[in-house]
Amino acid sequence: MQYRNLARSGISVSQFALGGGVFGALAGKEEGSRIIDEALDAGINLIDTSNRYGDGESERIIGEAIKGRREKVILATKFGAEPNDERNQSGVSRRWVRQAVEQSLLRLQTDYIDLYQLHRPFGDVAFEEILGVLSDLVQEGKVHYIGTSNHQAWQLSESQAESERRRLQRFVSEQSPYSILNRSIEMDIVEVARRHDFALLTYSPLAGGLLTGKYASGSVAESGSRAALLKGAAGRMLDPELPENAQKFAIIEKLKHVADQAGMPLAHMAVAFARTHPAVTSIIVGPRTSEQLRQYINGADLTLSPDLLDAIDEIVPPGSRMDGQNPAWTPEWLDTSRRRP
Repeated sequence: MQYRNLARSGISVSQFALGGGVFGALAGKEEGSRIIDEALDAGINLIDTSNRYGDGESERIIGEAIKGRREKVILATKFGAEPNDERNQSGVSRRWVRQAVEQSLLRLQTDYIDLYQLHRPFGDVAFEEILGVLSDLVQEGKVHYIGTSNHQAWQLSESQAESERRRLQRFVSEQSPYSILNRSIEMDIVEVARRHDFALLTYSPLAGGLLTGKYASGSVAESGSRAALLKGAAGRMLDPELPENAQKFAIIEKLKHVADQAGMPLAHMAVAFARTHPAVTSIIVGPRTSEQLRQYINGADLTLSPDLLDAIDEIVPPGSRMDGQNPAWTPEWLDTSRRRP
């Protein structure tokens, strides 16, 4: 396992991070604990989750699994995307963030969170407000570092400027999707990361399962696959039966041909591609089983040649996006009231 610095924090994190998005949803306590054990044994030291995954169950599973070895884990969780209809029981107000962090600490069975991340942007709340309460949590020792997730490049630049102006804690990381089928961060976010010297933690290297190579256009998804489990509205982007996905699966077939010629599985090529970019600090993987985790680790040492990277660029140009996945949040400026007089 290789390790990289988390920006200038002095923390060293593994090239793979274990994502807890499936814990409490697609993987129960027993399987989740087994995956965590194997990940730690393989040298993975960064575990990422959120207070919304499994309605908090992901944090509970992780907290129970790492008891007795907390000091070996760089523990990251997120806040701000809680699906709660109760007024002031979600979001990023000072009042709610203080409640959210205490609840996460309780579920994780720990006194501190290494990396506390804003799960999505909030255009109607000033960064001064958000950074103010997060800075207080750092001063109190409940949080060591702060980061963002699913933010746009201009928002990241704005937050860095606000931290400098107000002398508040700065975000040290951003968590964004990155894969062969979704290269949008190459357009601007990677350059913002370089200029402001923060870490990039990327997720969905297999584009939600599209780059596993097990789906073919027009065919029926095999039983137990993510496409079969998410059949319907939630899994439209994965469904190989839908005519609307035909062009996307044609691109995947071309990528599979490139991987076959290189003598490697498409999934291994996809993960190696995400790992190759020099701006990427760690890749968050979310295996549902121990076997899937081992497949990620088995491809950890693959190196893609310049010719192979050029072949990928020919199929999916740098900075482009082909996965058809909905963004993690809908910008408020796309609302009808903001687009029409």
